Amino acid sequence: MAESLDPGARAAAEQKARKAARDASRTDEATGKSVGSKDIVPPWEMGADDIKLVDTHAHIDGEDFDGDREEMLARAKAAGVVAVVTFGDTMEASARAVALAAAHENVFAGVGVHPENAFPLSQAEEDRLAAWTKETRVVAIGEIGLDYYWEKDEEKRALQRKMFTCQLALARDLDMPVCIHDREAHGDLMTILKTEGRKNRGVIHCFSGSWEMAKELLKLGWYLGVDGPLTYKNAAKLPEIVEKMPADRLLVETDCPYLSPFPYRGKRNEPAYVRLTADCAARIRGESLEAIAEQTTKNACEIYRLKL
Repeated sequence: MAESLDPGARAAAEQKARKAARDASRTDEATGKSVGSKDIVPPWEMGADDIKLVDTHAHIDGEDFDGDREEMLARAKAAGVVAVVTFGDTMEASARAVALAAAHENVFAGVGVHPENAFPLSQAEEDRLAAWTKETRVVAIGEIGLDYYWEKDEEKRALQRKMFTCQLALARDLDMPVCIHDREAHGDLMTILKTEGRKNRGVIHCFSGSWEMAKELLKLGWYLGVDGPLTYKNAAKLPEIVEKMPADRLLVETDCPYLSPFPYRGKRNEPAYVRLTADCAARIRGESLEAIAEQTTKNACEIYRLKL
């Protein structure tokens, strides 16, 4: 059956299977208190008079939110989230992201094809991506990049690199920032960013590299996005990076419906939970949540040209 699909549809079908496996693995490793414990106060019940946050990386177009999308956005607003940037990871998801941004004043969109879905982009597909960027609420090319965790075949990894450089070139031509996915592909990512991508700008989302890699990226002008894993007990090197990096390059994000922060780990993530990641970053840096919210929102507005 899959052999009869066009390359883009085949890649989307393969990604759906990968996502199912990824969701299962993240649920299996869930730790901490169960959602619903009486001592857990949801972010939307914490008050938000002085809090203005941007969830700079989400995927709110999919079926995970089909049952409560409007309520989810209302919860985000109550938690102090003034904007959500939702990213496409396929052509179909990108179309949905554009539609969501057009329908909601607090939603912006990124369009692109994720490395798990890598296929040779046709000229028509490049033209489609370019056309979407003309919409006023489309702010980036993404989610693009490299993922060697799920892909072990070298030919398919080479295809990922080809598609990544193609979308980087498109972003340069359109003067658009990019949002980059990097999982266990640090070496090739850095090589590409220092060569083909040296004139691009944007965000390395859900940063998972070392402090040494972070310093290189910061010198090159990139922003770093941090997610729910910052709140985990096994966060490893990420807290040190958040503590040391300049505040004007830090972004907070959810990557929802994945990577929920503690104490919701293993459950569906949503934009309101970006407040928990921001609060963790504030504590690590010895700053107030209000200060981190103000700075990261300013950063988001600068890189994605948001008008809030």
